[in-house]
Amino acid sequence: MNICFLMYPWDKIIPEKDTTITLIHECVKRGHGVAICTPSNLTIRNSVTYAFCSIINRQEKVPLSMKSFHKKATFREEMLPLAGFDVIFMRANPPLDPLMLNFLDSVKDDVFILNSVQGIREASNKLYTAVFEDPKNEIIPVTHVSKNKNYLVKMIEESKSDKMILKPLNGFGGSGVILIEKSAMRNINSLLDFYIDKGDGSSEYVILQEYIEGADKGDVRILLLNGQPIGAMKRIPGDKDHRSNVSVGGVVAKHKMTAQEKSLCKKIGPKLVKDGLYFVGVDIIEGKLVEVNVMSPGGIYNMNKIYKIKLQEKVVDFIESKYLERNAAFLKKSDLKRRVQEA
Repeated sequence: MNICFLMYPWDKIIPEKDTTITLIHECVKRGHGVAICTPSNLTIRNSVTYAFCSIINRQEKVPLSMKSFHKKATFREEMLPLAGFDVIFMRANPPLDPLMLNFLDSVKDDVFILNSVQGIREASNKLYTAVFEDPKNEIIPVTHVSKNKNYLVKMIEESKSDKMILKPLNGFGGSGVILIEKSAMRNINSLLDFYIDKGDGSSEYVILQEYIEGADKGDVRILLLNGQPIGAMKRIPGDKDHRSNVSVGGVVAKHKMTAQEKSLCKKIGPKLVKDGLYFVGVDIIEGKLVEVNVMSPGGIYNMNKIYKIKLQEKVVDFIESKYLERNAAFLKKSDLKRRVQEA
């Protein structure tokens, strides 16, 4: 099986923390052909979509540690047609580059893409949680998305809570997430100006979300594979930040999923699979869904470390099963066509 990881640059990987290199390592260890490329490496030649790929050279013995694997990996460069791969594994960091998906539209019927082009297109920003019907806000906190400052100020004033969360619509990794309080209303207008007005006449949407009591104690990251949870961990904010993202100093700990969290995953899982979102990270606070991560969800490295497991094996097992399923369907269709031609 030949797999192309569409991702961030190899030299930007931090081996001791990175989920992508863990997945690549498992593929290489199993003997699969692995190539990597970044979105800027995509190109079209004679109406065929190609990528300038870095192909990982096969090794007699694959190092066990991620740090050694990252350091010792060697590559050969080649321009390859994307339709020639069996799998394209999307691991590019947000924010979404729409042009990247436009390139992939031309091969989405020829290659198994994880996650699907259309699924990522629909779910790459924080509006996706609205697709899960929840009129009573049982699993999703009260959320407002707008660029109308007067409306947002009114929602803050009418909120029953003294605190709310403000964040940019297209932020990631905890960037731009701030806690606002009614006691500091004098600052709200200037904050909204900063988040909404871009200074060039354009404006951006922001998310204003109900503050969930207990959020100061952290959130739960759950990884779902094919709609089913395969791992969970608690993320706890550092001493100097209200955010629990590991990238901004949060720490991780073991977490046993609650009945409410299992119910939430059961409710959203079928929709994720239907949209081709097979490998997803969801962030939950006190049983409520606050974010769905579909582009390059992380957590495998940390979950492996605290639980002494190898979640990447489950992910690559799934990819292999999808490859075999698609290959069997192709062979069946080819056989049926042959029988008709020979009749």
